[in-house]
Amino acid sequence: MHMTSPPPPARTLAQKLIAKAAGQAHAKVGEIVNCKVDLAMFHDSSGPRRLKPMLEELGASIWDKSKVVLVMDHYVPEQDEDSRRIVRIAREWARDQQLPHVYDSIGICHVVLPQKGHIRPGFFCVGGDSHSPTGGAFGAYMFGIGSTEMLGVMVTGEVWVRVPRTLRMEWQNRLSPGLTAKDMMLHMIGRFGMNGGQYQAVEFCGEAVRALSMQERMTMSNMSAEMGAQAGLIAPDETTRAWLAAAGVADVDTTPWFTDPDADAQTEIFDAASLSPQVAAPHSPANTHSVQDFAAIGVDVAYIGACTGAKLDDLRAAAQVLKGEHVAQGVRLMVAPASLQDQAMAESEGVMQVLRDAGAEVFATGCGACAGYGNAMPDDATVIATTARNFKGRMGSPNTQVYLASPYTVAASALRGRISDPREVLR
Repeated sequence: MHMTSPPPPARTLAQKLIAKAAGQAHAKVGEIVNCKVDLAMFHDSSGPRRLKPMLEELGASIWDKSKVVLVMDHYVPEQDEDSRRIVRIAREWARDQQLPHVYDSIGICHVVLPQKGHIRPGFFCVGGDSHSPTGGAFGAYMFGIGSTEMLGVMVTGEVWVRVPRTLRMEWQNRLSPGLTAKDMMLHMIGRFGMNGGQYQAVEFCGEAVRALSMQERMTMSNMSAEMGAQAGLIAPDETTRAWLAAAGVADVDTTPWFTDPDADAQTEIFDAASLSPQVAAPHSPANTHSVQDFAAIGVDVAYIGACTGAKLDDLRAAAQVLKGEHVAQGVRLMVAPASLQDQAMAESEGVMQVLRDAGAEVFATGCGACAGYGNAMPDDATVIATTARNFKGRMGSPNTQVYLASPYTVAASALRGRISDPREVLR
């Protein structure tokens, strides 16, 4: 009698990525598996100053230096003695270890990593930063870990994970002009809260997500961290392939990396076409409402920076609003591009000039004010920013009131001196 083998179980994208890293055919939800790491990233704040003494104490060496990336982005440019010490430790250790992939002061780690071709579909990656889920935009499983876990990865090249259930965010239709991935994310965080995806893989899908540029997808995956998710995944496609090819990564196979139709996942449906610009009020990204609810609020500072708000697409969006205009009197517009590459492209397109003509002060690429390490916001100021978080005191003084919004909304608010709907300006 001929026995036919049962069909393989339907799997989510997260399950497929974890199974590959664990060397298994299948990874069941809730199962704890050991995964081989394709890439480990850390920066000047999370990396050498913590890892160096621990590695020395163990007498251990790095498992595979070709799979390690160090980015100097938090404490650069060095503002004080403390910053100089931290960055010096990172630079000296990188030299001693002869690390092949070190990026010093060229941009924010989450933006530099893919621009330098380090992230590919099918990879399993860890990062020493809470916004490491950015890598999920490329169909890689990537999440943030602390320095003790990073020590384990440095020595063994492996890390355990509990296979997560997937929460699928399906965005139907398309965004209207003046809306971005940032608005989509703030809306989801407002609806599900900061623990909405707790220890889950969140996957973004649907027509609106497929229509997003690669950099916009990066913003989505990045801010899955604000939902409490471990990973924020987007199935790779032609957009992914084209972007990676431009970054020097050719022949990428995206075909295996998608969620099977019958896979076990919770799905939530959203309508992109009906979304209005979103703003998160102090002091939480979950404190989100429609931009109309904040029309009476005046702003002192408009900040266009961070990995979620100063990539090339973000700078272009701000320039679209500000072209031929000037920011309102008494408003300070601060622009800190996410990477030198994005800044150079924005410069060549005339985007940076539009921003400068509108009254923008341009700051160094890096984490800067977003992480409270440089260009801190003035005391008692009302700030509208493209950053991912507005926790009390994160951008400097605990008295600073920080509102979060898209680059369109931040630029429109700078123009009018109060929180404004960018669609009114763009008309």
